[in-house]
Amino acid sequence: MSKTVAQIVVDAIEKAGAKRVYGIPGDTINHFTTAVADSNLRWVGVRHEEAGAFAAGGESYMTGELSVCAGTCGPGSLHFVNGIYECHRNGAPVLLIASDVARTESGFNFPQEVDQKKIYEQHSHFCEYISHPSQARRIVTKAAQTALTKKGVAVVIVNGDMFTETDDDAMDWEIYRPQPICRPNDAEMAELAALVDAAGKVSVYAGIGARDAREEIMAFCEKVKAPMVHTTRAKEFLEPSNPYNVGVNGILGNKAGVEALEDADLVISLGCDFAYTQFYPDAKKIVQIDIDPTHLGRRSAIHLGLVGDAKTTMAALLPLVAAKSSGDHLQAQQKQWQKDLQGYQKQGEEHDKDLIHPQYVANMMDGKADDDAIFVSDVGTSMVWMLRHLKANGKRRFLNSLLHGTMANGFSSAMGAKLAYPDKQVIAMCGDGGLTMLMGDLLTLVQEKIALKVVVFHNNTLGFVEMEQRVEGLVDHFTTLHNPDFAKLAEACGIEGWHVENADQLEPAMDAWLRHDGPALLDVKVNQMELVMPPKIEASQVASTALFGVRAVLDGRTREVVDLLRNNFLR
Repeated sequence: MSKTVAQIVVDAIEKAGAKRVYGIPGDTINHFTTAVADSNLRWVGVRHEEAGAFAAGGESYMTGELSVCAGTCGPGSLHFVNGIYECHRNGAPVLLIASDVARTESGFNFPQEVDQKKIYEQHSHFCEYISHPSQARRIVTKAAQTALTKKGVAVVIVNGDMFTETDDDAMDWEIYRPQPICRPNDAEMAELAALVDAAGKVSVYAGIGARDAREEIMAFCEKVKAPMVHTTRAKEFLEPSNPYNVGVNGILGNKAGVEALEDADLVISLGCDFAYTQFYPDAKKIVQIDIDPTHLGRRSAIHLGLVGDAKTTMAALLPLVAAKSSGDHLQAQQKQWQKDLQGYQKQGEEHDKDLIHPQYVANMMDGKADDDAIFVSDVGTSMVWMLRHLKANGKRRFLNSLLHGTMANGFSSAMGAKLAYPDKQVIAMCGDGGLTMLMGDLLTLVQEKIALKVVVFHNNTLGFVEMEQRVEGLVDHFTTLHNPDFAKLAEACGIEGWHVENADQLEPAMDAWLRHDGPALLDVKVNQMELVMPPKIEASQVASTALFGVRAVLDGRTREVVDLLRNNFLR
């Protein structure tokens, strides 16, 4: 019996393992949404398609499985763009069904007609039209396979009238998800081992590409007395119960993480594509190992570039290297790491009941949140508090917009994570700027019964932008935000809300917020003058901040300079 293309597409999506479709219904996908309604898929109706893409990405990043977005022609599908870009850069396997106008009108600048392929092929692994009904299952299946195996976005473009076409659907196309292993050849492995043996001090710099190699990295670090530095994205996978971990490199990192790379004779960069060249060690030997050969040497000059998966390569390397006797390099960085941790803890202490530092909120949440909680943060300062003040224990999960760096990803991505894991505590750490950008989807939490916990670091400013301007020595401009009481706003939407302005109010409010069964929002007025301190303070940064102080005084903003000093340096 023949089926409509809409039915075939939905069936292929189900067989690919998807459980949810995020979107807003309308004209060119009405036949598709009808087929979804007749299936086991759950339609998640969002208020803005961008939020739907973030949610799909949050779900797929956490599960590793396929999720789906569906958009109408023209503006409907275009609204997904930023969220789809986020999914692709995060490596989340997401399938977008992007519809277009009827084929009879295509090519004539019909209202809402958009060349979806030109839009989406630049940030997807697969982007193709269904040009004939007989292609429907084949195209969707190959799109899903590409998203799942290449870890990113696939796009299937369907003209609205194509959904109503029929086909016998006789060919049974299947999805394959092979998992090959890969390592450098024997000669390359011998060269790598010789470099390790010749180096007095070795450090490992591991990224998310080494997420499955924690045990192998630890065994290597034990044998050659090497500290391990990790990227921010690798925190949840490589930090837990790892005695060789000394933290993070980069502007969001810590002193031990930076010095472990600077002081090493040899750095092994493993599954790491950290983008900021200035944080790689100068004039040192760097060996880079990555599964993607195009990544080799694109961030920093390297001495040796090898292709291999982290787990297999490190397992093969271990018996080839000699054990090192001196542990001075490792011990020095471990000692500094403990000092760094103590510093984070001290930053989170609150001695002024009339003031709430954001670190105080993060430290308290770290102690009160579940051991297997999922945390999703907005980009900006809330991301810093997550990465520095929340502990990874092997059960907790973390998601940030570290590659795309987009606003508004926080609670939207957390929606998908909560739908994927309804029995887990999922916490969205939001800035007031990020939350308000897609604030309409607070209503989605209520309509779709998503019991998400949202905390707002309410500082009435685009905090990270303000900090960037001040570090440049500029007086900040256009960063101030006029905000409502977010707790009252949440209550108007049907969400339980708590508003906190003083430190002694925070603990009881946070306890009640975490206990609440349904969606809940905790609005915390935090210090607006908070600086995000880099792991090392350069003279130029001090000079730039001082220059801001001078300019702010001349601009009549003396009170802000006093607050900046009091709230960051005099506590």
